Amino acid sequence: MYVKIHKGSTIVLAICDENLIGKKFEEGDLCLDVNEAFYKGEKKTKEEVLELLKEYKNVNIVGEESVKVGIESGVISKDSIITIGGIPHAQFFVL
Repeated sequence: MYVKIHKGSTIVLAICDENLIGKKFEEGDLCLDVNEAFYKGEKKTKEEVLELLKEYKNVNIVGEESVKVGIESGVISKDSIITIGGIPHAQFFVL
């Protein structure tokens, strides 16, 4: 999985399956653009991603493997996942 931390007015942790980088998925009015600028950061293991999910409160997750880790960590539930072009996607934000 790739992980990228965006630091600005808010901090966003982007997590993505490696094989999805650079691809675009569409379904109806929805579009999921898995572009390198947002998602391609450092490669991390499942264990490393689980640790990061304990720390960050604004997370964007794309792909089967990545979403599965998000569910395992408890930060997202199956009800919070949408699918765009067959690709699972979830976001969460904690105040």
